Amino acid sequence: LTSRIEFLTQGGELNDGDAKLPPAGSGILGKTVRPDGLTITLGVGASLFDQRFGLAGKKPKHLQELKKFPNDRLQPEWCDGDISVQICAFTPETCQNALRDIIKNTAQLLTTRWSIDGFLPKTEPGTAARNLFGFRDGSANPNVQDPKIADEVLWTGVAANSLDEPAWAKNGSYQAVRLIRHFVEFWDRTPLQEQEAIFGREKYSGAPLGMKKEHDTPDYTRDPEGKTIPKDSHMRLANPRDPEFLKKHRLFRRPFNYSRGLAKNGQLDVGLVFICYQANLSDGFIFVQKLLDFEPLEEYISPFGGGYFFVLPGAEKGGFFGQGLLSG
Repeated sequence: LTSRIEFLTQGGELNDGDAKLPPAGSGILGKTVRPDGLTITLGVGASLFDQRFGLAGKKPKHLQELKKFPNDRLQPEWCDGDISVQICAFTPETCQNALRDIIKNTAQLLTTRWSIDGFLPKTEPGTAARNLFGFRDGSANPNVQDPKIADEVLWTGVAANSLDEPAWAKNGSYQAVRLIRHFVEFWDRTPLQEQEAIFGREKYSGAPLGMKKEHDTPDYTRDPEGKTIPKDSHMRLANPRDPEFLKKHRLFRRPFNYSRGLAKNGQLDVGLVFICYQANLSDGFIFVQKLLDFEPLEEYISPFGGGYFFVLPGAEKGGFFGQGLLSG
């Protein structure tokens, strides 16, 4: 995996050998593979730490299989896995080429459990992309471009609430993935006022209700009864903005939209590939998701799959992903 990731992300020319053998690559990008902004994020699931490989004693402390929340309709064939591979690029053909390359070169070792294609609309600089409900998703993300904030939010073994992890896991991060279907036909018949109350934001500007700009910070102490931003709105439940929450429960969201055509009932099968990263899975996604149980938005969504994974620390030059996990 490490060698294929190095080639695909850096780009290069395919070198076919004997024409009687399969070609070096898929060919959908031509003979020269361009980097095209390609990133590949590699994680491991809880099942990798069973008895098959002798790794049980090295499992990250909070890594676990996906568990059902009250509104979930989890389908086992769309959940979990030994390894997660997230492929992102500027164009879908680059993602498709990378996926096929990895499948081809690991065919004797790995089989694909589930796969879903996601996409993001173009956005103006400094704004979050819109989800398929038409609302911006990720407006209050922590600024992980700041190394200090990244250390506090992302990196296991570095953040204050993640110092009790195995030594090999330092500078990794927990990845939570949720596949969430959106009932958009139902949503599109819902009054705008109700939609905005459910999210707690103005639909077009993305501003918190009663404010003007997307990144304005609401002060809930001035609205204790929720007359401006409802107390059961998505944004208020997910981030109450008190000091204890900001110190311990922040996470970095990187969601994508998906479309799988039509469902059997003739409705659009579309929704969100929700992905987030945090140094402590229990303090991060699991804690926050419990705050959202029974929120009004649940009437319009149905989570059906995903998984929890631990993103491996970066590989040193000449080394490979997971080297710390597999050595010693």
